[in-house]
Amino acid sequence: MTDLSTGSLPDEYTQLAKTVRDFARTVVAPVAAQHDRDHTFPYEVVRGMADMGLFGLPFPEEYGGMGGDYFALCLALEELGKVDQSVAITLEAGVSLGAMPVYRFGTEAQKQEWLPRLTSGRALGAFGLTEPGAGSDAGGTRTTAVRDGDSWVINGSKQFITNSGTDITELVTVTAVTGRDASGKAQISSILVPTNTPGFEAGPAYDKVGWNASDTHPLTFTDVRVPAENLLGEEGRGYAGFLRILDEGRIAIAALAVGAAQGCVDESVKYAREREAFGTAIGRNQAIAFKIARMEARAYAARTAYYDAAALMLAGKPFKKEAAIAKLVASEAAMDNARDATQIHGGYGFMNEYAVARHYRDSKILEIGEGTTEVQLMLIARQVGL
Repeated sequence: MTDLSTGSLPDEYTQLAKTVRDFARTVVAPVAAQHDRDHTFPYEVVRGMADMGLFGLPFPEEYGGMGGDYFALCLALEELGKVDQSVAITLEAGVSLGAMPVYRFGTEAQKQEWLPRLTSGRALGAFGLTEPGAGSDAGGTRTTAVRDGDSWVINGSKQFITNSGTDITELVTVTAVTGRDASGKAQISSILVPTNTPGFEAGPAYDKVGWNASDTHPLTFTDVRVPAENLLGEEGRGYAGFLRILDEGRIAIAALAVGAAQGCVDESVKYAREREAFGTAIGRNQAIAFKIARMEARAYAARTAYYDAAALMLAGKPFKKEAAIAKLVASEAAMDNARDATQIHGGYGFMNEYAVARHYRDSKILEIGEGTTEVQLMLIARQVGL
């Protein structure tokens, strides 16, 4: 199994992390607050990530990718997450939810048509799973796709869909009920829907608590007609396929969360060294020093968890439990560290001009998206035999 021990990564991973870290500090960080304040999508940053090949990191070169692996993506997400979670989730969703389903389950024709655009970052893909009545209970999908000759006709709605309404969004993969089995249980399939298809509509962007520079919309499908060959994978196996995508995505979200947790540590250390109270730097007080020490411990433990899950995944071994653990501990570390960092900064931590304030607003969704904390606990309990 690939050695992904913290502190002893192979050179290619170390160099990638450094390159993305430099990009995050010099390109992402200077504009993050403005995009967050204005609720604008950072097209110039996305173009920069595209030029670096980040959207193609885990894909083969034959499809326009960089020939790397999923752990390389995770390292990039961690570095981006330190300074701007909105940018990090744009990359994560573009790769894990946009391009990866096509790569994992698509026909060769589908891969040739879509992957070069998606892996280049010149186009974004999204995955339409969540509905008003089907979130954690994705099996409660109400969107339907009916076969009509050589076409599928889709009707329904989705909500909270990332990367679904940008100027460069070209594809949404939609889960829809395509039939019923003998017991009457819904058979859910995945279908590729180009965003220029008549009847497809992205509603107004959400007014969110955080991730304000990330693109998120509700979607409606009104008699959306696509060719029958746009079925992704086997008919009736769309939900099962997406569960695998979610398992992988939890490792990626954990990496993003670790970045957020570490970003809070870094900002707090800097502030504690510079801020003086009662004639001394506040970092010399044990109350502050110990709080930051616990923050560092949380980030380290969460990083170790996602490294372990990624190593199992790359080795082709079962990793469902480890991915759930990584997502659980990393998302909680990010939220706990954001709260502590805000406290350390005092009144300044409540001002949006400080990065920790943005982390405080951004981090909560990490305990909800791509499987809530409760879902992770359920999965872990099942994996230990309960």
